[in-house]
Amino acid sequence: MTDLDAAAAAIESGELVVYPTETVYGLGADALDPAAVEAVFEAKGRDRDKPISLAVPDATTALEYTAPTTAERVFMHEFLPGPVTMLVDRREMVPDVLTAGREQVGLRIPDHQLALELLGRVEPITATSANVSGQPSARRVADLDAITESASVVLEGGETAGTGSTVVDVEAGEIHRRGANADAVEAWLDER
Repeated sequence: MTDLDAAAAAIESGELVVYPTETVYGLGADALDPAAVEAVFEAKGRDRDKPISLAVPDATTALEYTAPTTAERVFMHEFLPGPVTMLVDRREMVPDVLTAGREQVGLRIPDHQLALELLGRVEPITATSANVSGQPSARRVADLDAITESASVVLEGGETAGTGSTVVDVEAGEIHRRGANADAVEAWLDER
């Protein structure tokens, strides 16, 4: 069994996995399984009123879990995969625990080969940094903190860029968190 097989099997069993992205290392679990999502909150020590994003392998798959507007679809094709988390209306199967009861969910399509290979085997998974809340994000496996005690599998993907994703609400025309590619996102929003 490869590490990817083990990671996919762990997620399918409701367990947590650490995986690399083009930004920082992420903590993955079955994003549709409320108990698995709850385990992510527990591992991170994260407030339950702070939503967690979900990751999918491509824009077509995103449509299974989200209901993007025309402008959001255009944005998606322009910036994803990439270091951007876009807020988009969720579909019914996306659990409240993931979104903290909100109607929107953060959508992430990472631009990292290993992450995409994992997502090709199991999706959607949670897309949140693999760190205890309030601690620095991990750029390397060696940087991972106590979070690894909660993870069944850690996928080694080398050193990541270390800058978090830009979080954007396309419909509102707002950037909620500036991160990687923020200037390009801002320019796109200004031209709309």
